[in-house]
Amino acid sequence: MIDFFEFQLRPRVLYKAGLVDDIGPEIANLGAQRALIVADEGVARAGMLDRVRAGLERSLTVAGIFAETPPNSSVAAVVRGADYAWACGADLIVAVGGGSPIDTAKAMRILLTEGGRLHDYEGYNLLTRPLTPMIAIPTTAGTGSEVTRNAVIAAPEQRAKASIRHASLLPRLALVDSALTHDLPPHLTASSGLDALTQLIEPYVSRRAQPIADGLCLEGLARAAWALRRAYHTPDDAAAREAMSSASLLGGMALANAGLGAVHGIAAPLGGAYPVPHGAACAALLPHVTAVNIQALRQRDPAGPALARYARVAVALLGPAAALDDLGQALRELVAELHIPQLASYGLTAAGVPELAAAAAKASSTRANPIDLEQGELEAAIYAAL
Repeated sequence: MIDFFEFQLRPRVLYKAGLVDDIGPEIANLGAQRALIVADEGVARAGMLDRVRAGLERSLTVAGIFAETPPNSSVAAVVRGADYAWACGADLIVAVGGGSPIDTAKAMRILLTEGGRLHDYEGYNLLTRPLTPMIAIPTTAGTGSEVTRNAVIAAPEQRAKASIRHASLLPRLALVDSALTHDLPPHLTASSGLDALTQLIEPYVSRRAQPIADGLCLEGLARAAWALRRAYHTPDDAAAREAMSSASLLGGMALANAGLGAVHGIAAPLGGAYPVPHGAACAALLPHVTAVNIQALRQRDPAGPALARYARVAVALLGPAAALDDLGQALRELVAELHIPQLASYGLTAAGVPELAAAAAKASSTRANPIDLEQGELEAAIYAAL
């Protein structure tokens, strides 16, 4: 029985391969005059910005390009980007890239409109003024940030990440063009794809699960089940790339409404304290958090709904004959096949695990985990990913 749920219906989403080559009319509808493109070095090197810029310039002036976003968006990058946007006189921010450029662009708008320090707005619903309009154009199939209301920004000096959540952070328009993902290198296809997979599993088993998000997750899982491996092994497979772009979009919509879980609860403080990209963190943790969750549910909540939901995830990914016990092993094999680095390669040691687990227990994502995990269980999942 469902007592209540809320489902976010913004932003407007346009989805088509080759879309960025014909975005002029859509941009004209926004009434902006001067756009700033926010990207990272990888997007700039791949030549994608030329196509985006050409599309934008059919309707407005591109006042500048800020391509200094690091793999984990940082407070310092947000400040530099906001200063640059102010100097350019930008009245539209266009984010091109993965989760880091999109979150950087979201947070830049806060400083442009509200002023002050970014940390002043950490938490929920602390923004008070309408933000500069934004368009998000993802070039990875992973984070779903183009349809979420949060910006997660690393603050290395605090060894943490600042999470800012407000409906006004949502882009005005999300343009999803799977053709932009064809040139992703294999390691980014793997890590972003496993992030997308995580964001289809966690909302489905979340204690905030709800019917609309359930449908999005199951449809996304059906696509990722065959497409992730194909996109990794055959990068120019257009069908696989399109399926992963849509799976990522569906996961973003699902998590924005049903929440996440302990994988993201660990990944947030991990990315704040160590130089591990978000997607790589989620990819390394997914099999082990899944196994710990299933074990804890069997011990403490065997009659609850989450075990049955995990069993349906197994079927969605592996086929109708799959059993619950097949899921953990299948995820471990997938992570190995896609050559995901262990967390120790980013500097995490066994000595740092208890502190990381304690921080993860307090993370907002962890509150939606299907069961409350004990400190030792969180530590076990992290040790397994070292």
